Amino acid sequence: MSRSISIVGAGRLGRALARSLRQVGWRIGPVVTRSADHSRAAVHAIGAGKPLATLTSEVVDADVILLATPDDVLAEVARQLAKLAGHKCRGKIVLHGSGALDNKVLQPLARCGAATGSIHPMQTFTKNSQPNLKGVIFAIEGHPRARSAAGAIARALGGVPVPVASGSKPAYHAAGTLVAGHALALTEAAAQLLIKLGFTRAHAVVTLLPLIRQMLDNFEKHGPRAAWTGPASRGDYATLKKHQRALRRYPREFGESYATLVRLSARVLAKNPTATLKQLERALKKSRRKSQ
Repeated sequence: MSRSISIVGAGRLGRALARSLRQVGWRIGPVVTRSADHSRAAVHAIGAGKPLATLTSEVVDADVILLATPDDVLAEVARQLAKLAGHKCRGKIVLHGSGALDNKVLQPLARCGAATGSIHPMQTFTKNSQPNLKGVIFAIEGHPRARSAAGAIARALGGVPVPVASGSKPAYHAAGTLVAGHALALTEAAAQLLIKLGFTRAHAVVTLLPLIRQMLDNFEKHGPRAAWTGPASRGDYATLKKHQRALRRYPREFGESYATLVRLSARVLAKNPTATLKQLERALKKSRRKSQ
């Protein structure tokens, strides 16, 4: 297949993928963002491409068109591009980068003859970051030609393409968000607890990072159940009650999240989830009664 790609929506994901593709020999065509300044900045960050502040039919001159816009405007962008390009879309491959949406959002382009699909790297992208994509899973779905192109892109970047059923995309994306989004919130919540106890932020970070890294190392080497530690893992409900009482001095989300996560731990990590959850609920119920 030809190695030319247009980028529509050069935010965190679009820039990172385009830059990585350029580094492995892909030609970057038009790079479209919401303003001239943004498109020029994106081209500078990518190291190649033609900056455009407006969607035009020139976008489909590349063999692959990547729509890396926010999910809530993706359908409208697809509609506009189909209206602008029309028959020029025939034979082209159009992919979007959403983790939660499937290729149905690109139906206007499919009706114009494009092979549509999606490609989503299970990785976190922050402003100005260029994460290592080697070994990263890329979820791919859509038309066979689109899946083939998405797979080739993933492999070119050192990733591993994995087909995901179209209807399963939301659950797939939720799995990633539990880790990349919610685990970050948990880590920051723990840091704030330590800071309120008198730790500096630097000391809080130094305290938590080795703990997180060792947990992940244990998870990888020994599996989830063997890696499970803490009072819930050993049935120490008295300590759990103390934790619950201590967290009442903080915003309610701290205590509510703790209780929910203890239940989730029991569900996914305990040898006998049903029995463990029953014991846990009794302990939490007693703790609530004492607080009232």
